[in-house]
Amino acid sequence: MKIGELAKLTGLNASKIRFYEAAGLIGTIERGPNGYRRYPPEAVTLLGIITSAQRAGFTLDQIRYLMPAGSHGWRHAELVVALREKVAEIDGLQAQLAQNKAQLLAVIDGIENRPEGIVCTDNKKRVFNLLGLAAGDSGDHD
Repeated sequence: MKIGELAKLTGLNASKIRFYEAAGLIGTIERGPNGYRRYPPEAVTLLGIITSAQRAGFTLDQIRYLMPAGSHGWRHAELVVALREKVAEIDGLQAQLAQNKAQLLAVIDGIENRPEGIVCTDNKKRVFNLLGLAAGDSGDHD
């Protein structure tokens, strides 16, 4: 199939398909006598795998390593290990996001529930104390 048809089937634009081809993710593509690329039907599946993997957070290098090894198919054991590592990475990110959310909610609460009569600069110190930061300390250290 030509690149235009492949683009319609996958929802990707032609430049993205050519990019994945140049990156070596969809194998060698034959060219017809007219010079047009001719993609095999399995290119639709490969592009679906690539875009799904990117949405899951895999880099192009990781995807390249995990793609089916030519006609030999998938490297199942390596694929399972990589997928488990990605799940662990996502778990870590979720924990970090939950911590960030809790800190932001504490700041919001500290601002919204400022004790009566406290001036803004004193409330700032109070909120930073709630967060375990010294006033004016951004938390970034060299």
